[in-house]
Amino acid sequence: MSTAKPAPAHPARFTLDPAFTVGEVDPRLFGSFVEHLGRCVYTGVFEPGHPSADEQGLRTDVLELVRELGVTAIRYPGGNFVSGYRWEDGVGPVEKRPRRLDPAWRSVETNRFGLSEYMDFVRKVGGEPMLAVNLGTRGVQEARELLEYANHRGGTELSDLRAAHGDKEPYGIRLWCLGNEMDGPWQTGHKTAEEYGRLAAETARAMRQIDDSLELVACGSSSQAMPTFAAWEATVLAETYDLVDHVSLHAYYEEIDGDRDSFLASAVDMESFIENVVATCDHVGARLKSRKRINLSFDEWNVWYQRRYHAQTPPDWEEAPRLLEDDYSVTDAVVFGSLLITLLRHADRVTVACLAQLVNVIAPIMTEPGGPAWRQTTFFPFAQASRYGRGQVLDVRVQSPTYTTAQYGEVPLLHATAVRDEATGAVTVFAVNRGQHDALPLEVSLHGWDLERVVEHSVLADADPEARNTLADPERVVPHPGEGTELRDGVLRTVLEPLSWNVLRLA
Repeated sequence: MSTAKPAPAHPARFTLDPAFTVGEVDPRLFGSFVEHLGRCVYTGVFEPGHPSADEQGLRTDVLELVRELGVTAIRYPGGNFVSGYRWEDGVGPVEKRPRRLDPAWRSVETNRFGLSEYMDFVRKVGGEPMLAVNLGTRGVQEARELLEYANHRGGTELSDLRAAHGDKEPYGIRLWCLGNEMDGPWQTGHKTAEEYGRLAAETARAMRQIDDSLELVACGSSSQAMPTFAAWEATVLAETYDLVDHVSLHAYYEEIDGDRDSFLASAVDMESFIENVVATCDHVGARLKSRKRINLSFDEWNVWYQRRYHAQTPPDWEEAPRLLEDDYSVTDAVVFGSLLITLLRHADRVTVACLAQLVNVIAPIMTEPGGPAWRQTTFFPFAQASRYGRGQVLDVRVQSPTYTTAQYGEVPLLHATAVRDEATGAVTVFAVNRGQHDALPLEVSLHGWDLERVVEHSVLADADPEARNTLADPERVVPHPGEGTELRDGVLRTVLEPLSWNVLRLA
């Protein structure tokens, strides 16, 4: 339990009214990402010979944790990896698949895990496939051929080849990404907005000639800090607006030079990123006089200590090197929870989101080769949000004491949202106290509800803000019950521990 200093003089407050909502949560908001990067695939989800491995080489201990995490859509195979990937390398007999250099991560790719293995994994965790096509070194023809191989029912060379490889039934992949981070100079095959927009439009058109029911995601900016941000989206959407359904956003956050106050306010940047992309999409739609609405696919987001990665010596063409294996503290988990709150607060436009990544690589699940799998601190906010964050997001407008940050100015100590389960009538409040030292009283006024009791108040916090789960101590940090929470006379009252992620379930 945290030791709290005196609370602020005024509590944080907001009102919940069933008449004021944001929108319905698309289950794909709780997606994740599996890339051929480091140990995400090999010794992560896939390890033939592991004591828990099934007949297809998938680690069943990892499968159980992924199901517990509540992941929905799973993006694959990249990421930077996809911009140099030949999909044909990952199909057919494993013993005949080629070994390739992967320049994106300076690794050797064995291709033992490919499209069929990915689909097997997705089915076993109950997820939805989300496949990216290579628009870095390849283009329209290769994307069209991959779609035919994956989805056509049969009677053509490529669909019959899939059947010959052991998958008679089509994969039925509906959600496709048109490349990855093509605005980034680090990307193999990097393009200008004009070049990419044209290629994405031609690829989308060719794919829709085969199946017009697909959902397509155009590459947006790799971050709001990119020098081409907003201009990139406007240019790309001018070419693709009538052909795609989503534009992508990517964002990662880390504590820089000990500025924890700003780090805890990372969601301020994420909120503005979403709102600025929405404004750009709607501007293009207005200019084109279109009634169509482009939604957002926030298909890479997380806490990631990129400065640590860039300071390391690059791997020397190894198989599945240990890369980006950040171990997450309680502080990281609180920021992570705040990012989840942001996604929910914008559920009217963010209809797909993918936590990057799923196992070992900046991930909520860690494994050791031949050994155990365990939950990082970030596992718990995601699992709770996925379980209880389904339904109608309520319009939460916070009145809160503030604190000063170097990066974002004055920021509310409270970050919160709420979701109503329409089937049961229950309401779940998700709340973060960004304050590092002080407990934060919270009052929630309930207008027009028949809610009578607090079913649960779960808290993720610790007296040590650096506490984390490790191989040696995999359950050092777990959620614990909150204290002193009550619902009386239509008002929920509680006190949020310092530096905490909170889930309050009302029925």
